Amino acid sequence: MNKQTVKKLIPKFKTEAQERAYWESHDSTAHVDWTNAQKIKLPNLRPTTKTISLRLPQHLLDSIKVAAHARDVP
Repeated sequence: MNKQTVKKLIPKFKTEAQERAYWESHDSTAHVDWTNAQKIKLPNLRPTTKTISLRLPQHLLDSIKVAAHARDVP
């Protein structure tokens, strides 16, 4: 069964609070037409990493290292 979708217009909001309240109570799928969507590839996209410092008890650090080693995680 072919169901023809009708894209609803997004209303204009006076404040960010009104917009937030609208999206909390409405589903965004009624406003998006996925029939024209195209797949894209992002070959150079890599997750970002950041080094942090944590102070942990030695026994906890040792157990974390053992668990990481068991999963082949450096």
